Amino acid sequence: MDILPAVAEIIGELDFDPDALHRKYLQERDRRLEVGPRTYTDVEGDFSRYVDDPYVEPGFVRAPVFDEVEFAIIGAGFGALTMGAKLRGAGFEKLRIIDSAGDVGGTWYWNRYPGAACDTESYCYVPLLEETGYIPKHKYSFGPEILEQARRIARQYRLYDDALFQTTVIGLTWDEEAKRWIVTTDRGDRFKAQYIAMANGPVNRPKLPGIPGINDYKGYTFHTSRWDYSYTGGDSTGNLVKLQDKRVGIIGTGATGVQCVPHLGAWSKQLYVFQRTPSCVDIRANQETQADWVASLADGWQRHRMANFNAILEGHDEEVDLVNDSWTALYRSAMGPALKEAARKIGRPLTGKERGQLLELFDYKNMNRIRARVENIVKDKATAESLKPWYRQFCKRPCFHDEYLPTFNRPNVKLVDTLGKGVERLTERGVVAIGQEYEVDCLIFATGFETETTYTHRAGYDVIGRNGIKLSEHWADGLRTFHGVVSDGFPNCFFLGRTQTGASLNLLFGLDHQTTHVAYMVSQARARGCEVLEPTSEAVTEFVAEIRRAARNAERFWSECTPGFYNNEGDTTKKIGYFSESYGDGAKRFFEMLSDWRKEAGMRGIVTR
Repeated sequence: MDILPAVAEIIGELDFDPDALHRKYLQERDRRLEVGPRTYTDVEGDFSRYVDDPYVEPGFVRAPVFDEVEFAIIGAGFGALTMGAKLRGAGFEKLRIIDSAGDVGGTWYWNRYPGAACDTESYCYVPLLEETGYIPKHKYSFGPEILEQARRIARQYRLYDDALFQTTVIGLTWDEEAKRWIVTTDRGDRFKAQYIAMANGPVNRPKLPGIPGINDYKGYTFHTSRWDYSYTGGDSTGNLVKLQDKRVGIIGTGATGVQCVPHLGAWSKQLYVFQRTPSCVDIRANQETQADWVASLADGWQRHRMANFNAILEGHDEEVDLVNDSWTALYRSAMGPALKEAARKIGRPLTGKERGQLLELFDYKNMNRIRARVENIVKDKATAESLKPWYRQFCKRPCFHDEYLPTFNRPNVKLVDTLGKGVERLTERGVVAIGQEYEVDCLIFATGFETETTYTHRAGYDVIGRNGIKLSEHWADGLRTFHGVVSDGFPNCFFLGRTQTGASLNLLFGLDHQTTHVAYMVSQARARGCEVLEPTSEAVTEFVAEIRRAARNAERFWSECTPGFYNNEGDTTKKIGYFSESYGDGAKRFFEMLSDWRKEAGMRGIVTR
């Protein structure tokens, strides 16, 4: 790296070689790419038990429904709950949530593994706190509390009315003559809906690694999103007493693995942690909510806090850091405030090239700190070396935890570093990795959810729009939306989540803005006496061009990352990754653009009839 003179003045003397570090990162990326893309086993047939609901009584039966609703909301997670609340506020009465789970909560209904907690501050992440009058007990809430807030929202906004749980949608078809969607389910339901909202989210379908011999293993297995406490004992707080005489293996060291490994290490007779790529694990420092802080809160505090958090994470200048945690400390030291101080130091604004080089060097310095933290905590040098992440920090989901790394100091815990290759195969007795077999009584898959497959594959069905057009065909060359929430050819159909939107690390920030936008659209259509709204093809084409223009800003970054679900396992040519086709200029600017559009009050680009 030829460090620019101004950058050299700002950054000072480096205690590392940035070129050597860059080469190391690329070597780690290439080592993963040489193995080839990860493969997964569909959770169907013999593997359907991995998606069965362990939290409901078996044998549920009900009569099918053949009625009509104003709004059908597919899913029951944060997107669905926020959408339902906004629609109630807009005066819609006949709402129906449909979900395969036995209750609301989405990811937090399924993820009940020990240690499950949010790692974005709960005051920003947990929905509708002001509206429900609830304050989380901790800065980072644990799973049961988040699930209970989901239920609180459903009760307050009457979202249990007409809801269909333990029900899977199998078809959505637009009926042009009736100007309604026909919704069919696996329970024999066939009902009409004027509008539908796709709130099924990017993390709702568990995935299993396509490991040879997965049917050969004779021990006990389960997925972390279907944690089996009847086998492990204990509950979400730990106390896994039934594992005291068990040899346990866990595959996966992402955010879920980081949270549950400390509990498994504390209770298992022997724990093997099978690692493909190490996570970046920083300080968490959770704490109880302080009463004096709660007393100081003014109206509008949660949205103000979310906006402040998002602005800092995007490098915008904020006088006060309201969240003040490891997330914002990182960004303050490597983004907006750091660049502002750099410009002050040299007495002029930074050029684009100078900004880019500084950001890269700031990232290198921070990741050196992360690797030093591993070395300082983990006593065994070989294990510590294997736990060091060699990539830019946001190539993978950053993790924050204070007990994960110390767990590897336990004598009963062994890290099995597969050197990027992953587990080779399963046998009747255990797991083979790097040519060695590890016998285990129980094997746990902490392998997350499908994010690398297409939208319709994750949903489990296609959406049939006007003139019989299939969503899978319409989006075959990438997503095609207007404002990230509607698509031409699919009247009265709304998409919530990461569909050509402004991507924020705080999920709720985006959902709050998206659902406000949808509620505005349907309210405008109703005020006009219209039953149908749909974007024009011209408006969609123009919007997609703008999305892809802004998305190009991140292409080099993602292409140099070690494979993961953020960059579609290293295949950046396909537009189906977690952040694929997100607005490259940031969520703040994206949602300001939508707000300005609403202020025009003309529904430009939308046809109503």
